[in-house]
Amino acid sequence: MKIVLLGYMGCGKSVIGAFLAEKLQIPFYDLDQEIEKETQISISELFQTRGEIYFRKKENDTLNNFLDKKEHFILSLGGGTPCYYNNHELLRQEGVFSIYLKASVATLVSRLIKEKAQRPLLHNQDEVNLKDFINKHLFDRNFYYHQATKIVNVDDKSVEQIANEIQALLA
Repeated sequence: MKIVLLGYMGCGKSVIGAFLAEKLQIPFYDLDQEIEKETQISISELFQTRGEIYFRKKENDTLNNFLDKKEHFILSLGGGTPCYYNNHELLRQEGVFSIYLKASVATLVSRLIKEKAQRPLLHNQDEVNLKDFINKHLFDRNFYYHQATKIVNVDDKSVEQIANEIQALLA
């Protein structure tokens, strides 16, 4: 079983993925962290020094390598991963159970406004601009996110509730 979590930054992919992996007793991986391990460079530094095209190619290669593995795992993707190359099609292949963790704009703004310093794309955003920024991204990414096997709404739910909901979908 290959469980892949996708959705916008701040929707909870990493937190929910780690919690669910522990619950299911299978390994958890974060695609961005795997890219950082492989390149020995942070994602923001990769963007700055090598550019987005290099990063997206590395992201696609790393995703392909993961999906070729024979083991069970949970993998959280970067927010933009499904939108580049043929990544959204890779998530539809046999043996991959992809889940879009869907959060409302209000939920995303309330979470991301606190994390601006750690998120390079958000450094210059105030709350009003952040809302517009997220709305535009969600509009642009909507098609790709909705290619997931299942959609789970995360608004007003605990990590445990979301993990239980995903576990029920897997049965």
